Amino acid sequence: MQQQRNFVYSILSLQGIFSRISINHIDWSFSVASWSRFLKSRHELACTTSHIACNHSTCTAETESVPWSVPRDVGAWCPGEKFGRASDELEFPCTCSDLCVWKCQHLLLFDVRKNGILHINEVIKVFNEDGTSQTLEVPSDIIARDMCQLFLKNNHCVNDNTWTLIEYLPRLDMERVVEDHESVIQFQSTWGMDTDSRLYFRKNSAKYEFFKSPSYFPEHMVTSCSESNGSLSHSQLIQNFLNSSTYPEVHGYLHAREQGKKTWKKCYFVLRRSGLYFSTKGTSKEPRHLQFMAEFSESNVYTLLSARKMYGAPTNFGFCIKLHKSRGTRDLKLLCAEDEQSKMCWVTVIRLFKYGMQLYQNYKIPQQRRESLTSLNSSPMRSASENSLVAMDFSGHKGRVIENPMEALTVATEEGLAWRRRSCHRLNAYGSPTTSQSTTSCQAIHRMQLWFHHRLSRDEAQKLLEQQGLVDGMFLLRDSQSNQKSFVLSLCHCQKIRHFQIVPLEEDGESYYSLDEGHTKFTDLIQLVDFYQLNKGMLPCKLKHHCARITL
Repeated sequence: MQQQRNFVYSILSLQGIFSRISINHIDWSFSVASWSRFLKSRHELACTTSHIACNHSTCTAETESVPWSVPRDVGAWCPGEKFGRASDELEFPCTCSDLCVWKCQHLLLFDVRKNGILHINEVIKVFNEDGTSQTLEVPSDIIARDMCQLFLKNNHCVNDNTWTLIEYLPRLDMERVVEDHESVIQFQSTWGMDTDSRLYFRKNSAKYEFFKSPSYFPEHMVTSCSESNGSLSHSQLIQNFLNSSTYPEVHGYLHAREQGKKTWKKCYFVLRRSGLYFSTKGTSKEPRHLQFMAEFSESNVYTLLSARKMYGAPTNFGFCIKLHKSRGTRDLKLLCAEDEQSKMCWVTVIRLFKYGMQLYQNYKIPQQRRESLTSLNSSPMRSASENSLVAMDFSGHKGRVIENPMEALTVATEEGLAWRRRSCHRLNAYGSPTTSQSTTSCQAIHRMQLWFHHRLSRDEAQKLLEQQGLVDGMFLLRDSQSNQKSFVLSLCHCQKIRHFQIVPLEEDGESYYSLDEGHTKFTDLIQLVDFYQLNKGMLPCKLKHHCARITL
């Protein structure tokens, strides 16, 4: 009987505090990496939820007090039965009352399914802008790209390769885009126990836009040592940034906050692979005049959300270089630029210097997946009945076959939009159109679209567009605050946001919408968006990327 039951008792010591774990009926073997993760997360295991109870008399956790020796059935709470059998006894005595907090955002779990080897999972909580959140159980080595794929799958979202994780630090009022290859658990471990930092899941079309748009690299700010005859093309400039054997640099004026003071000073800065420098003598780049300020191997670059209000910066185009282990404002390198374009140039080049070719691989992986899927579906099998279909025209007294391919395409496009017009002319019991039904259907048909945001103010629209990337063609539609019957198109162009009024019109008893005072009329907002996605019209650019929010 004694041989059938194998017990493993381990005494763990962390800062003089002892904890014990014992699991019955399972022969455990532990790896060094697993125990390392266990030691790091020991304080989060004590009394974080009711699934692991403690015996501390002064425990303040919002859980039911249960003796720690009582076996707990946690398999029902955790998907996939990660805790094994309900008869397994999991013992975690509480080590300190101040560690018993409810705010822990990830919890250590054990996977006992793989040959008795200890596997550690984490529970990650991710937020949305509207305050909703979702919790997922993930492996401890999961990367940001895989986390995004899980959320897209769980929420049935279209993967257009713009969704990303955002690390938000509310105490410092700054955020950054989490790179696709980053380990989520690894950078979360730098937050500390009493942190209120959060992970957000949102769209960001500007994440890799600099690979396609030359506007991120103004000619007066970027120079390259290989430049010989005139300026480099955009592709050549990107190759120089990715190639570690070349030495391009970014230079220009920035406002920097003086260390230990609240004052800001305008200096001439030079950004190179080796780090960020500022000149002590005008715009001189001589080594004796350049003073080192920061390097990027052990730090990340963040965007300041309210540089003027929070830090007293001269402009609102602020960014920050923050060490991984730094939690206060003492070691922050606070900087601000004169405009949005120059700020994005500094932030983008810091990312390129820090990650190099890895950043380009992150950008290409979704494209390669999409190309592989396209090649598989490039020649779909068609049935015999589909091959025998022909375009027909029944508008006359008798039908005819449409032989001209261009005419067939035009008819197909018109028929695809005809359902909207037909839905607005339903007949009542006497055979006449019902005006109330048609008006209601036309007004409500756009509310199902991801690009439409009901009851969104101008300031909220501005903030949402800035959060999801100030790239050309980023847009959303919203209700007008000045006219209840009108709508507003908010569009980003040249890193500036413009708002266009969509005016309702009435002609021959039918309602239309127009952006150009009736020169171009549309039966509904869906038709309007479809048109301006294909045609620039009176807008500064076509509609390309829509702002979307989901409820987690």
